Amino acid sequence: MRLKGTRASRNIEDRRRRGGGAKAGGIGGVGLLIVLAVGYFAGIDVTPLLEGAAPMQQQNNSRTLTAQEEQAGAFAARVLGTTEEVWEQVFAQQVGKPYSPPIMVLYAGVTQSPCGGASGATGPFYCPADRKAYLDTAFFATMAQQLGAKGDFAAAYVIAHEVAHHVQNELGILPEVNRRRAAVSQVEANALTVRLELQADCLSGVWARAVGGLLEPGDLDEALHAARQIGDDTLQRNAGRVPQPHTFTHGTSAQRAGWFKRGYDRGDIGQCDTFAAGRL
Repeated sequence: MRLKGTRASRNIEDRRRRGGGAKAGGIGGVGLLIVLAVGYFAGIDVTPLLEGAAPMQQQNNSRTLTAQEEQAGAFAARVLGTTEEVWEQVFAQQVGKPYSPPIMVLYAGVTQSPCGGASGATGPFYCPADRKAYLDTAFFATMAQQLGAKGDFAAAYVIAHEVAHHVQNELGILPEVNRRRAAVSQVEANALTVRLELQADCLSGVWARAVGGLLEPGDLDEALHAARQIGDDTLQRNAGRVPQPHTFTHGTSAQRAGWFKRGYDRGDIGQCDTFAAGRL
């Protein structure tokens, strides 16, 4: 992805210098990230795997960021900048109202949000309570090395996906889905969550189409491959489980890639209505 010369967003809250990251006993640091990432994306209860591990605690001492962390932060800020420009234009043209961008919180190890504690267990996520997206930049390495989702555009897709949840919040979709999820069974709530996540994938595709001039050969394939690697069925299979559709919270590999491609091909948020789709 050609980000050189693009505007870096100023809507960044960098908490990574506040402490030395997370410390955990039992499972090694890298192994812990793998377990928690798989648990997040696959909707698997990883508590049994963490038994005997000491709780993750944020150290209070300040620290200097590594060169890799500095690079990841600069990358995230530039990608976030592209989302701001894209959604400002899309809202003006397709929604007819202004777009108010989110803040992106960069952290290392653990941090706090109004939606609860943020750590590798939660993965990247959007909190509607404070309208902020939370990202541990170490997750990029986890994606590439452990989940098989390599490439800068695969990492950009993760950021675009979380921003897409903010777009859903701006459109009033997220609060309505949360209201409906609170009134139904767990299985029905999971099904609604799948549609919400697939819509975010589609909206990420709309963003990808709009930044097409920044794409390099292979970038689109990187995003599609990442979407397939973090499908619920693939992650449950890789975790040694038989895929159980009633536990899915993000959609299958085919669904995630398919809805991202739909958004990319159409460039129209109206084509991302997963809640009206008969088949996902």
